[in-house]
Amino acid sequence: MICHSPKLRLCTAAIASLALIAPLAAQDRLAADAARYEQEPDPVRKARALAKLGDDQIDESRKQLKAGDDVGSLHTLEQYRDEIQHMAEVLKSTGVDAEKKPAGFKELQISLRENVRRIDDLILSLPVDKRPFFREVRTDLVKSQNELIDELFPRRPDRNSKTPGS
Repeated sequence: MICHSPKLRLCTAAIASLALIAPLAAQDRLAADAARYEQEPDPVRKARALAKLGDDQIDESRKQLKAGDDVGSLHTLEQYRDEIQHMAEVLKSTGVDAEKKPAGFKELQISLRENVRRIDDLILSLPVDKRPFFREVRTDLVKSQNELIDELFPRRPDRNSKTPGS
């Protein structure tokens, strides 16, 4: 039995339009987050903006893979890597002691840690012959993550070492 009620047609039309609008909204969000990141002059707020933008970039990379655009997906991840490396350098160049004032460093490191896990999942979904290219980007991101951790938790041998007889 087919129901031709106006409510059913309206509901069906609404669902169909949402299916068409949702991808556009995601791209609009990505563009808005990218613009916010690019225009932010303050390094701490810029790092926070990059944390949000990074989530969107990983989502975009995954969508590109599902659409069969391996090259576009890799390019999106490479852009993300480049932005992370640049932002880590900008934060370090401020001269701020990240151990005492972790703002920016902490958000970027946490976001990066989560996104490396998401990239691991993405890599596992790839054919074996395409994984090395994506792993190279992942390796660079892990290196940046480790550098941020070193900034947040510097190793100071004098802190924990005890001299005999003290």
